[in-house]
Amino acid sequence: MATQAPQQEIPWWQKYLARGVGCGGGIIAMGLGVVNAITFSPLCLVASIWQMLAAFIVISAEAPCCCMFVEFVQRYSMWVESRPHWQKAVFYIIIALPAIVMCPRLSTIFGSGLIFLCGVLYGMMALGRKGSREDMIAAAQQSTRPGGMKDNLVDGAAMSPA
Repeated sequence: MATQAPQQEIPWWQKYLARGVGCGGGIIAMGLGVVNAITFSPLCLVASIWQMLAAFIVISAEAPCCCMFVEFVQRYSMWVESRPHWQKAVFYIIIALPAIVMCPRLSTIFGSGLIFLCGVLYGMMALGRKGSREDMIAAAQQSTRPGGMKDNLVDGAAMSPA
């Protein structure tokens, strides 16, 4: 199995926020996909079907109780739960983009944007907590010393003619 960031580093509210956005955003994306399917444009029809499929994938992963009558959903949800947060983030972001690219309507942008937001939240969870204030100050002081990161940003700027 893939290794995952330690769960104690992630705040509880961030986990529930990502799940809530995934579940609620998936339901909204599915409804907007149905509304978007009423169109004369074949590309927007394909985009709405893609958006509904992406919404079903996210809902079945984040809230398997919403799809309890589909046989494979429980195993799929447990498999997705065992994946690292960065993999979920990349997957959700990738499945949200094609519908927006195919049919950039407000309903598509909003519906798939919520799935995209869920991916962004999982990406933030993958990054983990930011360092303490003391760690940030120490890193900033170290980077401004000779030989540090900021030492050679403007080499020769004072010597070059204007």
